[in-house]
Amino acid sequence: MCVMKIQDFDFDLPTELIAQFPVEQRASSRMLHMEGSSGALQDAMFADLPRYLRSGDVVVFNDTRVIKARLFGVKGSGGKVEVMVERVLDAHRVLAVVRASHAPKPGSKLFLADAIRVTVMTREQDVYTLRFDHECTVIELLERYGNLPLPPYISRPATETDEARYQTVYARQPGAVAAPTAGLHFDESMLRTLNEMGVAIAHVTLHVGMGTFQPVRVENIAHHNMHREIFHVPPETVESIRRAKAGGGRILAVGTTSLRALEAAAADDGELKASHGDTDIFITPGYRFRVVERLLTNFHLPRSTLLMLASAFGGMENIRRAYQHAINERYRFFSYGDAMLIERQS
Repeated sequence: MCVMKIQDFDFDLPTELIAQFPVEQRASSRMLHMEGSSGALQDAMFADLPRYLRSGDVVVFNDTRVIKARLFGVKGSGGKVEVMVERVLDAHRVLAVVRASHAPKPGSKLFLADAIRVTVMTREQDVYTLRFDHECTVIELLERYGNLPLPPYISRPATETDEARYQTVYARQPGAVAAPTAGLHFDESMLRTLNEMGVAIAHVTLHVGMGTFQPVRVENIAHHNMHREIFHVPPETVESIRRAKAGGGRILAVGTTSLRALEAAAADDGELKASHGDTDIFITPGYRFRVVERLLTNFHLPRSTLLMLASAFGGMENIRRAYQHAINERYRFFSYGDAMLIERQS
C-alpha cells in the first residue's frame, strides 16, 4: 500500500497571489482548463465555460448559504469573548469555537452583541455547545447581530461588499460558515446561458464548516480525521443525474463540496441515492469516483484536504504541474481567486 505524506501536497505560493478581494464582476475571473488523461492545460476565462459544456450535461451546485457566524461579547465575569459558530444544531443550540483569555466553564453565561444571552452547556476539546436564550432562532439572531466570517488568509475585515460577494447568487439554505467558493464565479447571466443551452441545473446542500481551513497536521495523511458536515442530496437531483448519464451527459460538480456530497450519497456500485445526514468523506489519490466526471474548483491551500481531493480527481502529477503553471501565469488563489476546470483522470 502506498503511503502518502503531507509533503506530497505542499508547494510554495507567493503571498501576493492570495486574492484579498473579488474581481469586479463575478464571471470575469480567469479559468485554467486541465485535461485529466493527458494533463494538457489551456488558459481561458470563466466566461468561456459554456464552450466546455453541451446540451444534456448536468451542473451541480451547492446551495448552502453562509451565515454571519462570528459574534463578539463578554463573559459573565466581564472578560471579552469571541464566538465562532461552527454548526447550527437546532433553533437555539450551536457548536462553536470560543476565544477568551480564560476558557468559559459549562454552566457559565455569555452576553453577545449587547443583545443575546448564551449559556455554555458542554465542552469537548475546543468545541463548545452553546444555547442561545432568546425567543428568536439562532439563524435569525446571527443574521441580525453576527459578522461575516471571511477566511483566515484574507487579511482585512469583512465589508458590505463581502456580504454580497462572499455568497453565491443561488444560495438558499443557511448553515455554512464558509462559502462554496467555486460557485462565486457564477452570475445570473451565466445561469441563463446554461439553461438556454439545455444544460440541466441541479442542487445539493453541504454546509461548509471551519474545518475546511484546517491544515492537515499528520505526516501520513491516512491518519487525518476529517471534519463532519451536514449534507443533503434531494431526489430531483438524483433523477436529473440518472437521466443525464442514461443519455450520455456528463456531470460537472461546482466545487469540492458538491462533489463530496454526491460521492457521499453514492453506493459502492455507483448508484446515487437521495440522502440526508452527516459526512466525513475524505477523498485522496486512489479514490474511485462514482458520480462526477468534471470538477470546477478554485486553487487551494497547500497541505489541504481540498488539494488532496483535486489531486485524486485530476492526478497528482497533473495537478502539481497545473499549480506551478498557475503560479507562473499569476493566477489568483483561494476563495476570491480564479477557477480551474478539471476533467477526471481516467
